[in-house]
Amino acid sequence: MSADAVFSLQNRSSTFDDSGKVPVEHLDYEYIEKCKDVKYLDKILKVLRSGDVGIYPHLIKFCENHLEKLHPRSPALRKENLVTTAASLSKDEWSQIVDELKTWQEETKKTETSLKQQSMFDDVVNENMPPIRGSNCSVPLSETSVAKEKRDSSKCALPRDCREWDKFDVDRECERIDGSVVKNDPPAIRIMGHPKIRTKVDTSLLTQQEKLFLANREKDKGNEAFRSNDYEEAVAYYSRSLSIIPTVAAYNNRAQAEIHLKHWHNAMMDCQSVLEMEPRNVKALLRRANVHKHMGHFQLAVEDLRMVLVKEPHNTAATQLLSETEKLEGSQQEKKSKGKKILIQEVQEEDDNRTDETKADAFLVEPSQPVGGEENSAAPTERGDMGNAQKKPHGRGDGGPHSESNSSHPGHWRSKGGSSDKYKVTQESKEKVANGTSKRGSTASVQPDQSSSSKGTPVGGTGEETINLDAPCGALPPPLARLKNEGNLLFKNGQFADALEKYSLAIQGYTDSGIDSPEDLCILYSNRAACYLKDGNSQDCIQDCTRALELQPFSLKPLLRRAMAYESLERYRKAYVDYKTVLQIDVSVQAAHDSVNRITRLLIEQDGPEWREKLPAIPLVPLSAQQHRREEPPSAEVLQARAEKAARDAERKAEVRFTALKQEGNDFVKKGQYQDALGKYTECLKLKPEECAIYTNRALCYLKLERFTEAKQDCDAALKLEPTNKKAFYRRALANKGLKDYLACSSDLQEVLHQDPNVQEAEKELEEVTVLLRQSLAAASPAKPRKTVPITEVEGDEETTAVPNSEGNCRGEDITINLHPTNVYEFGQALNAARCSGNTAACADLLASTSSEMLPQYLSTQLDGHTFSFIMQVLDSHLLEKDPNLVYQHLNHLHTADRFSTVLMLLEKDERRHMTHLFEHLSATESTEFTKNDVQNLANKYI
Repeated sequence: MSADAVFSLQNRSSTFDDSGKVPVEHLDYEYIEKCKDVKYLDKILKVLRSGDVGIYPHLIKFCENHLEKLHPRSPALRKENLVTTAASLSKDEWSQIVDELKTWQEETKKTETSLKQQSMFDDVVNENMPPIRGSNCSVPLSETSVAKEKRDSSKCALPRDCREWDKFDVDRECERIDGSVVKNDPPAIRIMGHPKIRTKVDTSLLTQQEKLFLANREKDKGNEAFRSNDYEEAVAYYSRSLSIIPTVAAYNNRAQAEIHLKHWHNAMMDCQSVLEMEPRNVKALLRRANVHKHMGHFQLAVEDLRMVLVKEPHNTAATQLLSETEKLEGSQQEKKSKGKKILIQEVQEEDDNRTDETKADAFLVEPSQPVGGEENSAAPTERGDMGNAQKKPHGRGDGGPHSESNSSHPGHWRSKGGSSDKYKVTQESKEKVANGTSKRGSTASVQPDQSSSSKGTPVGGTGEETINLDAPCGALPPPLARLKNEGNLLFKNGQFADALEKYSLAIQGYTDSGIDSPEDLCILYSNRAACYLKDGNSQDCIQDCTRALELQPFSLKPLLRRAMAYESLERYRKAYVDYKTVLQIDVSVQAAHDSVNRITRLLIEQDGPEWREKLPAIPLVPLSAQQHRREEPPSAEVLQARAEKAARDAERKAEVRFTALKQEGNDFVKKGQYQDALGKYTECLKLKPEECAIYTNRALCYLKLERFTEAKQDCDAALKLEPTNKKAFYRRALANKGLKDYLACSSDLQEVLHQDPNVQEAEKELEEVTVLLRQSLAAASPAKPRKTVPITEVEGDEETTAVPNSEGNCRGEDITINLHPTNVYEFGQALNAARCSGNTAACADLLASTSSEMLPQYLSTQLDGHTFSFIMQVLDSHLLEKDPNLVYQHLNHLHTADRFSTVLMLLEKDERRHMTHLFEHLSATESTEFTKNDVQNLANKYI
């Protein structure tokens, strides 16, 4: 019998050995070398390692090597790593480890001791310590400790004998004990609300390390308060942390707490502080967008959210907030387009018993928050995670059709436009994708061929988007170009099998046509490989990608797709090589980075520490094919876009700065700090010199500081921007009053009352200024009355009227009245003569012969209170019965005279009553040239 036969019989006998024991003759080099049963070799190795038959190190090593060849992952080959001890290390290594541990222990003890020695920490901890969260009452520790000491110090009662126990009344003793406990316990102290927590910490005596430790501890307290929904306490602790060391995290957390408290301006300032420290901080941008949304600045909110999505495209919180903000912005624009009027109400003080000075300031500063802010916007979403956006990993890679045209730059694969901006599809196709027609097993989608974005043959019915399937594609003939465009469209709609058929027909047609365009053929193979990859046919995908790379070496998309196919087939080494080649071409491909990290872990598990030695050679990519090394000058469109973006950023920053400064100025005004408010409003005007509200607000501060000249200048500037601004007129009137220009003051107050007759402050000021104006006029007039200049007779054929002497004659001599004056001087002489003599008939003839259009010009320098009253009397008593139309025309032009408003203000009550009678009689007169409504409108200008 041969040795092989003997071995087979022995092996068979060992296989069917019920006892499971290994015979001693099997523990031999020759037997182990010929044995192919992995399980039986495991038993042999176990017996050799146990030492029951002796210690044979060389035989054990030989058995392990043979078993490793048959089954590299056999559990029997696993060895336990023993714990490292002093015996397993050299003396120098062990002493070094011991020295490092001792040094670390000593440093830790020193740090702990130094922190405990500082009294500052105890003061900070014990200072204004709030009660336990969630409790409404607390008992001072000192009182409870004293009571405990009293109870502990009380002596125990001596034991009693049996006779005394018979006399003992248990119920009475229990009542006595209960009563004493109630009386001795200190009353609970009820705490209403939170105590005042100081927001600043004095850290002048602390080192930088201690400050950092204390700032982090205060921030952690704020986080704990925030998680308990105690936002006011959280703001206090965050402020304490910021007073020690300003950090981005503390500013961000305090901003979120302020948002929950709806303190929008405080939150805005915190977000601005973060962005000054880190201009692209995602949390700060997201929270500032939330603040802009609630303040009604929807455009600014949209810009911030888009910046967040550029940095984190998968940020769900930003995406949701962007959709809500765009809806609110659209509704706001619709309201603006309808032209609705906004009612602006003046802010009233809480105290009804205000002084006149307080009521005079009823026109408060302009609010910084526009109409439609907090109330019109949606309420913020209550979140317990302090508004932290959830970060999602990037996608694995690309699986869509090839986007390069014949002359396309490889860098187009990384453009951010997405497929929706460059390739239009029908609405029906979109619905198919939305309903699940496309397969979800793939990764990110890719842009289709750019040449198919032009207008052309419509696809679909009326109202659908169009696409040109006959668009040219490089050097491909029109039939092949149409096949390629149809394949791109089918791939985009998720119809991968149909797209694969189109690409295959295009490749076959390319071969039959005999054209020479390797770039176009590379794109067709790459696109068909994408279809194979979507359908799970990784083997054909690898073949097509290899063909594409033979035509165009170091093409990015075929390499990436072949790597993904290798990975799906668990051929990790080749996948690793392709991914590394992709990163040499373009280091910014995040999908390749993620895949390299993932495959590295798998290769370490599979091949052990020497996994790199088993990899195929990674090809070196020439510099001409490395996209990230290409530095092309930006185009004119890119430069223009950058300039526009910089301008928008500057405008947004200026808007935010302006809003914050204005709010600070308004807060200073409310606190009565007018000098500080002046500085804020002045900075606002540097940012926006055309803002009318800032001029009126600063004018109020100048008035409070009794700087009337500057207040008047600001009011003038506001009226240049808005000629009908009511607040500017009112505050300029107060400035003129302070400058003792009562005539200008009364004119401005009358303008305010003309715009709004219900302003009581303006009415009171007008009464006071009227008295002051009369006193100033009386003080300026001479002591003796002015005599009337005698009027001589007029030669010629002009009609004259002689007035005889009477008691009403001003000079006691005959006066001749010219009834046809030719200039202002002659009209004034004739009117004065008629008024002084009391000759109403002559005045009536004079007014009848005077044109209504010329009457304001004639009276421009002659009009005063007495003359105006005399004219009203003449119109009522003489001209109204003869010619009511002429009376109406005179009255319609008389109020346009220069000094009319001043004269009307100085009329006495009797004179006003005569004027009222005139309009009543005129209203009762019937005429074809005017109506009662016309008379009523005219009377509003006089009465």
